[in-house]
Amino acid sequence: MALYKRGKTYWYEFMFDGTRYRRSTGVKNLRIAEQIEAAFRTQLAKGEVGIETRTKAPTLNAFAQKFIDFVLVRHADKPQTGEFYSKKIKQVLKFDALREKRLDQIDEALIEDYIAWRRQTVSITTTNRELATLRRLLNVAKEWKVIRSVPRVRLLTGERQRDFVLTHEQEKRYLAASPEPLKSIAILLIDTGLRLGEALHLQKSDVHINSNGEGRLGWLTVRSGKSKNAKRSVPITARLANVLSPRLANDAPNWIFPGDSAESPLLATSVAHAHIKVCRPWVVKGKKLARQYNFPADFVLHSLRHTFLTRVGEAGADAFTIMKLAGHSSVTVSQRYVHPTSESVELAFQRLEQFNQKALAKTEEVGPHKIPHKSLHRGRKSLKGL
Repeated sequence: MALYKRGKTYWYEFMFDGTRYRRSTGVKNLRIAEQIEAAFRTQLAKGEVGIETRTKAPTLNAFAQKFIDFVLVRHADKPQTGEFYSKKIKQVLKFDALREKRLDQIDEALIEDYIAWRRQTVSITTTNRELATLRRLLNVAKEWKVIRSVPRVRLLTGERQRDFVLTHEQEKRYLAASPEPLKSIAILLIDTGLRLGEALHLQKSDVHINSNGEGRLGWLTVRSGKSKNAKRSVPITARLANVLSPRLANDAPNWIFPGDSAESPLLATSVAHAHIKVCRPWVVKGKKLARQYNFPADFVLHSLRHTFLTRVGEAGADAFTIMKLAGHSSVTVSQRYVHPTSESVELAFQRLEQFNQKALAKTEEVGPHKIPHKSLHRGRKSLKGL
């Protein structure tokens, strides 16, 4: 009997006539699970269960390109997503034991071998992104009926969260050291909380300054992004208006931040390289090159968006307002930026007390047993008829 427990219920797995069968018994009792497995084996032996003829599952290497093509088509409007999955799955394929393994032979033990190999050279965060990509590929294979089941892919715990927030003093130093267009992009991210990809894909028609529409100084329109909630309008600050106005007036076509070609915007990698040069440039120390950390190591470009959202939360914005500004898909994500102070809590109670006092005052004006004059008059007329 090839029984094992998965979660709270028993599963059975065995080979019969060259076909592997793995199913849940749906029960927690071992003896009953044994009976269910035995009954199924008997049905197989009697030919009462139709044996499916399935072709052999392809190797991970053979299926990888189909997966990449699938992702590129599904996320055609988000090229960075397609690029992300392509890079991660190519990294997974560097592990020989996984690359040439058939998809239906990839199990939890093999995945743990990959984790042990990968953790020798990269961080938990990088490893988790690759594991998540492998899990997505296996789930797609199951949806296409290439494999019957997907092994459990458990991500590593202890992943570092990048919650770095710039102080105003650090912001001043960073902007002073940043060349264009990094400086303008940084101001845009700090003042609006846009994602880097959203900022780089802004077109001139998306920027509205000194308009009678939304916002006192104008607003930006984000056409698309990470999720359906990314489509939104964000007000413009006075500082940002001064940064964007010259870019609207120049002769460059279409893009606010054009790339090497007029047909495409500036690449995110180019901005990231400029950011690294400002934050941790290479310097000569003795006879060797070494990084000079002008800012904390946790300061990445996404920290500029995190800084904006944290400041909005500290300024008293509620989670729903932050969700709208950030383009989050769930208010749960936005709640992390809401940090009620003792003063804001006290103010909320003062407003509650004023609300209750006004409501009680209206009740006392009417009185619990008072009947309006007209209603009382009608009541007397009706009593006369009795």
